[in-house]
Formats: sequence, structure tokens, C-alpha cells
Amino acid sequence: MIPPVRRLAGLCALGAALGALTLTACGAPRQPQAPRPAAPAHTSAPASAPASVVPSRPPTLAPGPAGLTPVFHNAPRTADRTVALTFDADMTADQGARAAAGEHFDNPGLIAALRALEVPATVFMTGRWAEEYPDQARSIGRDPRFEIANHSYSHHAFTGDCYGLPTVPENRMRADVERAYTAFRKAGVTDAMPYFRFPGGCYDKRALRAVSGTGVTAVQWDVVSGDAFATDADAVARQVLEGVKPGSVVVMHCTRSAAPTTERAVRTIVPELRRQGYRFVKVSELIGTASGRR
Repeated sequence: MIPPVRRLAGLCALGAALGALTLTACGAPRQPQAPRPAAPAHTSAPASAPASVVPSRPPTLAPGPAGLTPVFHNAPRTADRTVALTFDADMTADQGARAAAGEHFDNPGLIAALRALEVPATVFMTGRWAEEYPDQARSIGRDPRFEIANHSYSHHAFTGDCYGLPTVPENRMRADVERAYTAFRKAGVTDAMPYFRFPGGCYDKRALRAVSGTGVTAVQWDVVSGDAFATDADAVARQVLEGVKPGSVVVMHCTRSAAPTTERAVRTIVPELRRQGYRFVKVSELIGTASGRR
């Protein structure tokens, strides 16, 4: 999950653990449906809206050189103390048996805590997770406090040598992203955001080129929480509080089995950052600021 792959040494342990447990998408893979545009178009008004009211497309960054998928790490460091908490809902395509045996790749307590604390957040979800937990995916997607973004269908790596994760062939990368959006729609999430987080945070020019046709902005982070497989919630909270700056994107996890202390850490992080004058926003607001949109 590190941009470029090795930048954030603090996440190496997380990546290694993800590779060891193959944290990819929930359950057995199904055959992909015919490709559809990855990002919601948001170009037509609903039937009940006045003809003159046309919902705007969520903000994205302009393509990079040679049309490569743009990559967002954090918003400008301005006096506006905003911070985005993001949560990866990880599950790999081959973990269905583990879920059936009782392993929990979800974390409803964390989502309930965010609601109780009135914290907006962005959940980067794998398509397989949405298939395993469709009711939760739909509930998160329909709550205006949250937004759902794409974390691939399979949670297989988009580069080689990515913490031991299996690798998506280059000619299947775009289809993997689009298949996740198809899984979201099937679960009842109709307005998933045009944002994509590479599994493991691993990407290169080849991967950026492969997914460029989906119209997504790749979203990384600048603050590693260290919550994966952590047993000390206070240590996780300290790491976040020490790293946050105005415009930061914090990466955390929404997976009970792999990140059991996240909810407790959040209950410490949120009031302390508010005490420091920070305002919690979704990734879309930070990208809107970076792209000149409000």
C-alpha cells in the first residue's frame, strides 16, 4: 500500500502480513459480467429532480503524463485543518472458506462507532467483500456520512513482488476494477466513487496505464495507522496522531480478524484530533480541494 511501493516503511509489516494471510476479496470468485464503466457517470438527473438540476460528477484529478491514472496522496497543507480517515475492507477472492468457517472480514462495530462519533469516512472495499457482506455494503453505501471506493475485486496485486500477494495479469487489471463496481451494484451500492486503491498500495506505470480507461483517481495516503494485526490500540492512536497534518489521508482497516484494535483506536483518535481543531472529511472533499473544486 505504499506510493511509490517502498515509500512508507511503516506499512511494510502490514504488507507482509497481508501477503502471509492473502487478505484479498471475500469468498469464491464468480464469473465476471460484461464490463461496464467503472466510475458512476453522475451525468443525468434522477426522474424526480427538475430538468435543470444535474448532479455533478465526484471530483477527480486530471490524468497524468501520457494519460496515466492520476495518484492522490494528500490535499495541500493549508490552514484548513481537514483530515480523511479511510478504511480498507479487505478480503481476497479465495477467502470464502475462511469466512464460512467463522473468520470475520467485516467490522460492524467500527462502522457503528463512526456513526456514533459522527465521523465521515471513505471505505475502500473489495468486490469480494461486498459479495460476502452485501447488507453491510448497502448500508454503508446508502449512509451519506460515508462513501464507498474501489479496492479491486480480488485484492490481488497489480505489480510483482507486492508482499507476496498473487498478481493480476496486466490484461485483466481493468476488468478486475470493473468487476468490483459490478459487485457493488449487485449489493445495492449505486453510487460508488471513482476512486481506486491498489491492493498493497503497489503500483507502477504499467498498472497506472492498465486502469486508466476506468476513469478513476488512484488514492494512496500519507499517514499509516499501523492497525493491521496490532494488539495495542493506544499505539495505533499515537501513530496516527503523530502523523496527521492538514489535508492528510489516514489508512486504516475495516476487518475484525486482521485489525482488531481499530475501533478502540478510532475512539481515541477522533476526539483528540477534534480538540486540535481538525475537521473530518471524506476523500472526495480533499480531492475537490486539490483539483480546485469545492
